[in-house]
Amino acid sequence: MKLAAIEIVGMLLSFFILAVAFVIPAVLMILCIRALWIYIKTHAKAQEVKKETAAVRKTLSETLKDHRTRCRMTQEFVAESLGVSRQAVSKWETGESDPTMSNLVLLAKLYGVSLTELLENVI
Repeated sequence: MKLAAIEIVGMLLSFFILAVAFVIPAVLMILCIRALWIYIKTHAKAQEVKKETAAVRKTLSETLKDHRTRCRMTQEFVAESLGVSRQAVSKWETGESDPTMSNLVLLAKLYGVSLTELLENVI
């Protein structure tokens, strides 16, 4: 009878060792793969959002040029309206320099938008 009890304990111990050796690592591997899959999907979505945001955002120079061309104004007309040189307007639109805050306010009025709208998507 004692021998049978020892054999049963031995079999249970063997079963436990097999469970620890094979089942637990397999479960951990499945959990790791699942976590990695979720990370990859989340990261891909984040990259898409970044690309969309980057597509919407513009530099100040691009925004100023877009508003001027939308209003069908020349650089010379904008310069005369603000009391600056045409070269200054050109530098604003090429990004060589930035307009002062007072000139930004005047540009917004000239283009028929609020200052907030003018600077809304500027990086």
